[in-house]
Amino acid sequence: MKFRKTYFSILMFCATISYAQDGIPTYSDYFADNLYLLHPAMAGAASYGKVRLTGRQQWFDQNEAPNTQTISYHTRLGDRSGIGAILFNDKNGYHSQVGGYLTYAHHIMFSRSKYDLNQLSFGLSAGLMQQRLDETKFDPNEFDPVIAGIIQSTSYLNVDAGLSYNFLDFAAHFTVKNLLFRNRNIYTEDYESNNQRTYLMSAAYGISSNQGWTYEPSFLVQWKERTNEQAIDVNFKAFKSMDFGSVWGGISYRRSFDGAEYLDGTEVKNQKLQYFTPVLGITYEKFVFAYTYSYQTGNVRLEKGGFHQITLGYNFLDGKYRHWEQDMRYNGMLRPNTR
Repeated sequence: MKFRKTYFSILMFCATISYAQDGIPTYSDYFADNLYLLHPAMAGAASYGKVRLTGRQQWFDQNEAPNTQTISYHTRLGDRSGIGAILFNDKNGYHSQVGGYLTYAHHIMFSRSKYDLNQLSFGLSAGLMQQRLDETKFDPNEFDPVIAGIIQSTSYLNVDAGLSYNFLDFAAHFTVKNLLFRNRNIYTEDYESNNQRTYLMSAAYGISSNQGWTYEPSFLVQWKERTNEQAIDVNFKAFKSMDFGSVWGGISYRRSFDGAEYLDGTEVKNQKLQYFTPVLGITYEKFVFAYTYSYQTGNVRLEKGGFHQITLGYNFLDGKYRHWEQDMRYNGMLRPNTR
């Protein structure tokens, strides 16, 4: 029985950081040129508009495996405003959530011109979410027969807020997700917290070379207030400028600060959640394509397979500025010309 409890605990732990939250799970979408999914202050922060479509699937050989789809749009309005919108669908076994966000961002320029970037941005997203727990497929022999056959659903509003600062080749972001306390009551009132707040902090720095290469180290730290879960992403990407646009690739390493015990024979061990996520991408004129694969390491894993994700994008209204460096800096991430 102890083995079953410890084994279950680590499986729940491995899923907690990625899935147990309101809104869009914090995956590696941002690593594939999609910072707006994490940080509302990035709505309209670039010198061009963006449309991004992502699809993420885990364990193709398993039914009810976790999968997420998002579509996002954001653009600049005038010199100081940005707007954005996100729709998402997230499913993990018997639990699913769908929803959308509308975003407004305000950008304050401290530099004398748009070619000497020094910008502070504030963003606010309001989201409507519907969560659903489908118990109709529960086996009464394995689950409590009292709850078998029930479909529970709840809808509610929540708010994300954040700020971003871009200065030349440096960018920093801070966001609080799920600011409002919400009683979803989709599981049980005794165990389900109404505090789903998650704090995200990230930064990136671009390093250019004379051979057409640009390098970008970055990191992301996340912390959940109610459970005190913490994790860090350490990332590195390289971009190569081409006649048609750019090619780029990189690697991300995620590690949690929290451990879970499991029984290995007669020995009790501790394991921390760890992911390696390589990314490959190409920008052809105004179109963007990226593929990421996340692989979990450790002795205890739900499956040997990993997470597959595809990102499709389109950049528009990007003809206002002369230098590709400024487009990259407005994006908070240096990258070669997309035109």
